[in-house]
Amino acid sequence: MRTYNSLRDIRTDIANGQVTCKQLVTHYLQNIKEKADLNAFLEVFEEEALAQAALVDQKLANGTAGKLAGMVIGVKDVIAYKGHSLQASSQILNGFKSLYTATALERLLAEDAIFIGRQNCDEFAMGASNENSSFGPVKNADDPTRVPGGSSGGSAVSVQADMCLAAIGSDTGGSVRQPASFCGVVGLKPTYSRISRYGLIAYASSFDQIGLFTRSIEDAALLLEIMAGPDEFDSTASHQPVPSYSSLLKTEKKYKIGYIRDCFESEGLDMEVKDAILGVKDMLQADGHQVEAVEFPYLDYMVPTYYILTTAEASSNLGRYDGVKYGYRSPNISDLTSLYKKTRSEGFGKEVQRRIMLGTFVLSADYYDAYYTKAQKVRRLIKEKTDELLQKYDFLILPTAPTTAFKIGENTANPLAMYLADIFTVQASLAGVPAISVPVSRDTNGLSIGLQLMTRSFDEAALLAFSNYILDKIPVEA
Repeated sequence: MRTYNSLRDIRTDIANGQVTCKQLVTHYLQNIKEKADLNAFLEVFEEEALAQAALVDQKLANGTAGKLAGMVIGVKDVIAYKGHSLQASSQILNGFKSLYTATALERLLAEDAIFIGRQNCDEFAMGASNENSSFGPVKNADDPTRVPGGSSGGSAVSVQADMCLAAIGSDTGGSVRQPASFCGVVGLKPTYSRISRYGLIAYASSFDQIGLFTRSIEDAALLLEIMAGPDEFDSTASHQPVPSYSSLLKTEKKYKIGYIRDCFESEGLDMEVKDAILGVKDMLQADGHQVEAVEFPYLDYMVPTYYILTTAEASSNLGRYDGVKYGYRSPNISDLTSLYKKTRSEGFGKEVQRRIMLGTFVLSADYYDAYYTKAQKVRRLIKEKTDELLQKYDFLILPTAPTTAFKIGENTANPLAMYLADIFTVQASLAGVPAISVPVSRDTNGLSIGLQLMTRSFDEAALLAFSNYILDKIPVEA
């Protein structure tokens, strides 16, 4: 069976009798088995997916199928799906099954999406390489010696390697966009609050956002259209109207675009990445768009600000995993204190422990004002400057990541180098604005390079339409 790049292609072949949903699911299941060494899936819902496919085929036959009939989706192991295991790729939640389904997933199921499995990720979504999972690292399908990016690496690889058509991940500081860049797929982080977080395991609640991976902008628009909107279970979910994103993908407008000069002068930026992104910038200029260099004076402060705030929130959010109520409990306990200490020491991995300790430190009485309060003030400056630029420009463009996919183990011993992989993605997370990564080129090793675009809050319609326009201009081989 051929590799499908969009739901539209699938629905065309279904209508022509060339494929059924059941055959499609069988194809993806076969790919998952053949590519098991990539370690993208923690659990495959084989029987369930086949049964759901048969049901959707019946609905298609009688004309009652939903908008997503024929779309097979993978789900990152931080999003609740009732009756299924939910572990955040951590041993601390070993044996736990979700008691409910996340709102975003409920809305996809209501439109006849088919969920094919639970996907590997960095433990509690903490990482930029997907090497922090307690189930082992995920491998990049383009080069299995390299990382897929993180934390949603399993989700990105599943779409990259044709194990499903789309995948639902989460983005706290770039965890959808950076792996999308490394794996050559589309990765969208919507505006904070655009999609309900109900059912998403909390890492840093003021940053976390459900995002998505697809092979086409059209599919990303359709998924966002269905998942977005208010939710009675999430008071932070926005009540802003949800446009019909999938019908707003054509644009003839000439835009005003800013490219952040500071990013292109960053010491850690790979030259091939720089040349590829500047090449897109030149293409846009040649096509009649107004493209200008802009200054962003806070680039050096973004990663420290992000990590101070997210680790502080993580130390609070992860306090609930104590061995008392659910999940893993150490068998070597003697009293209440040892229950907490041993359960958390044995259940959490090193990176999660590192971030809990850092977060606890910055929230401690002696250091709260020096670190946490100051970081909140810097976050406000970053947001205000970002919003100021987006009032002047329709979009900001910059690299998604400073490099292409690096070798597995290359940055493991140096947490700081790993954290700097987020340098270009954390801005949108700190400011709460929507951002997308689209594949625009490959380096001399054949590894994908992603372009990142940001725009104003709740203007995903324009972001998706402009991304679609750019990809139409990029040669297919990129």
